[in-house]
Amino acid sequence: MLLKSTTRHIRIFTAEIEGNELQPSDTVLTLDVDPDNEFNWNEEALQKVYRQFDDLVESYAGQELSEYNLRRIGSELEVLLRQMLQAGEISYNLNCRVLNYSMGVPQAVV
Repeated sequence: MLLKSTTRHIRIFTAEIEGNELQPSDTVLTLDVDPDNEFNWNEEALQKVYRQFDDLVESYAGQELSEYNLRRIGSELEVLLRQMLQAGEISYNLNCRVLNYSMGVPQAVV
């Protein structure tokens, strides 16, 4: 059975990607970061998110694989994205389809 967690910038599925299709899996989690391209990413920033995801998944080892636990992981990753945005590790993509500043309006440093 396919389980999923969807937050504004993080999507987690209990599935593998085959072609362009999600195939349910009891052993694989698939992470989709910023599916709407709201942020500008570099490889280092993406790897930081992937490492945190791996650490969170490992911390839940032995617990039930449930939508609730997937949501907890997704929420933790949202917190990380906010921290990265505030630290300047990622930035808003001003060419995004819809610019809504979902993590807060950019602040000028005075």
